[in-house]
Amino acid sequence: MRIILYGGSFNPPHLGHVAAAQTVSDLLHPDLFLVVPDALPPHKELEEGSPSIEERLTLCRLAFRELPNVQISDATLGRKGRCYSADTVAALREKYPEDQFVFLLGTDMFLCFEDWYRFEYLLSQCALAVLPREDDERSALEQQAEKLRRKYGATVALLPHEPLPMHSHVIRDRLRRRLGSDMLDDAVYSEIIRRRLYDAQPELSWLREKAYSYLKPKRIGHVAGCENEAVMLAVYWGEDPETAAEAAILHDITKKFKPEEQLQICEKYGIINDHDELENPQILHAKTGAALARALFGVSDAIAEAIRWHCTGKPDMTLLEKIIWLADYIEPNRDFPGVEKIRKLAYEDIDTALGTALGMCLAHIRESGAEPYSDTVEAYRWYSRNED
Repeated sequence: MRIILYGGSFNPPHLGHVAAAQTVSDLLHPDLFLVVPDALPPHKELEEGSPSIEERLTLCRLAFRELPNVQISDATLGRKGRCYSADTVAALREKYPEDQFVFLLGTDMFLCFEDWYRFEYLLSQCALAVLPREDDERSALEQQAEKLRRKYGATVALLPHEPLPMHSHVIRDRLRRRLGSDMLDDAVYSEIIRRRLYDAQPELSWLREKAYSYLKPKRIGHVAGCENEAVMLAVYWGEDPETAAEAAILHDITKKFKPEEQLQICEKYGIINDHDELENPQILHAKTGAALARALFGVSDAIAEAIRWHCTGKPDMTLLEKIIWLADYIEPNRDFPGVEKIRKLAYEDIDTALGTALGMCLAHIRESGAEPYSDTVEAYRWYSRNED
């Protein structure tokens, strides 16, 4: 059985890694393709704050899932100290004593191969498959291949490949700046955002696409309007506009769910509802939306709380909570008596705008014959400084 061994830190596994693996798979047709993430690479330090080996194993399972005959090996899991390839191969050789190993590596590692720990053992156990990065490297690679063949009897194959111009350290930096989704498989990027690995912040265009898939088509315009208004309010009042955008994009992701579905989400995430909420299931989407935003997109506490209170409001809201509540109320698609007054107040005195708008909400609810939710009453009292 021919087994490809593809080691690395995979921090994170990106489309360039997958493309290289696909090239080798297409050319060599292995019976088994083992991707082996290093717990601690031998040639470099992992960047501080890097995901654990368990987390990188999960990312690799997602990244390489469509490659034929692929398995993600946990051979370095639990290993103390540096993960030398010779030790990994020795461990795998016990599991596959009679099989052919083909060790995959790139230009830099191949050119310094004689500096590797127990490199001669590796050559005795594995053929080498080398993927060049640039055409002008070919001559140096051929010289190195011939040298290893002559001195050590190595089996070396230089494979044709056009690498994608990607580097993990660049991707890590981009992830912190709401970039990088184009360099990662969508499932990998989604998992990174869900866990907020690498201090990643979601690209807003990506987040819109994901969030809008949860909405009825007619609600997308409202959510887009809410985002635009939230960003303008954030800029005006000194809140981070991208944080406000993230909260606004996600604020209605469970709005379309029926009452029984809302209750199922509450049960799933351990949300306890009081009597008033059970009597007014239309307001549950704020709590379930916050829970789902945490579970799917790893939002911060501040964003989750802004989503949580965007429907009813509450006393003493944070600036972000105020912005999302008001943006939801006055976004450009809203058209009702008094909305222009609130729009003007929102850029003059945000607390007065809240008090006035909450009073209008209470009046509308009571005119409809319903009993307003207690948090809305308390929020009105706080921001109006008057007894209702």
